[in-house]
Amino acid sequence: MTATLRVMLDQLVAPTDPDLQIAARELTRGLLAGTPAGCEVEGVAPAGPADRPVEIPGLVGVRRTALARRELAAALQFGIATGIGGGMIHSPTLLAPLVRHDRVHENDQTVVTIWDLGPWEAPAEWPKSVVSWHRAMLKRAVKHADAVVVPTHSMAVRLGEIATLGERIRVIAGAAPAGLTVPSDEVGRRRLLDLPNGFVLLAGRAAPTDALAAGLDAVGHAGLDLPVVVIGAGEGEEPAIADLAAAAGIPERNLHVRGLLATEDRAAVFGGAVAFVAPAQRTAFPWRVLEALALGVPVVAASSPMHDEIIVDGGMLAQDDALAEALARALSSSASVDRLGVLAADRGRAYSWREAADRVWQLHADL
Repeated sequence: MTATLRVMLDQLVAPTDPDLQIAARELTRGLLAGTPAGCEVEGVAPAGPADRPVEIPGLVGVRRTALARRELAAALQFGIATGIGGGMIHSPTLLAPLVRHDRVHENDQTVVTIWDLGPWEAPAEWPKSVVSWHRAMLKRAVKHADAVVVPTHSMAVRLGEIATLGERIRVIAGAAPAGLTVPSDEVGRRRLLDLPNGFVLLAGRAAPTDALAAGLDAVGHAGLDLPVVVIGAGEGEEPAIADLAAAAGIPERNLHVRGLLATEDRAAVFGGAVAFVAPAQRTAFPWRVLEALALGVPVVAASSPMHDEIIVDGGMLAQDDALAEALARALSSSASVDRLGVLAADRGRAYSWREAADRVWQLHADL
């Protein structure tokens, strides 16, 4: 008898976050590459436009619901029947049919994933409807999920303080996109983005938990006369980020702010960076840190439970008030930069979507 793992692929049809879209695709590819004997993988996706099919070779099929993603998310929030059915279901997000099921006799399983605790820790930075949905889905997960996956042990501890999940919390880390490399046309891509070479790179929005103010302050007080590039800024946030940079003493001519970038463009930007500064201390998986490590970019990060666990010895970790000093030491010589680049690349190899997928298979086998 063939066991079918059914993966929720709503992010491939109607993505709400580029990182979640990548995670869903990469995890599914890893699950397919490591499918055990006697098993298969099926996709489950909401109704969507015909020009956005789910094309992942190896899936035995993709079951499309009658509802589009927005309507599907609302129905799942209230436990309304959606036609998804039971079976062995794995979701790379919280979107899944979290309803009463029989794991013992019917072999039904439902596992969901949380990457960011922002809706609970910093709700003011999220749309009210998004906060409400996440909180409602976690309450349903407490009642009906067989396991809730988080990417780090520190997030597992924090989630355990928020929700009564006990031993159902499991840790499976994500990774940078498989095969991520600096593209051969990196110089041309940076030119099209109107970016210089040899800059200090940061990523994030103007929201307080992204801590751009602390990161820019560290750059401004590190005694460096280098360009500063910020990627991932929200729409219309350029003036606010420019104000933060000015307060940190960074000349306007040295600041370059860009929004969300495609993976290849982002890799090209990393290719031109002398260091990546990660000041955020929120409980969320640091996707850009993983990309910096994978690409061998020196990482200087604010010490936090998330960064300490992810980076370990792959970069420089410092308290907020010592971030500028750490950055200055990191860039004090070409030897230091080279050493940190090697350490970053070594640490980056510790994360892979194939390993994550193998652990997902093992999780469902254990259940």
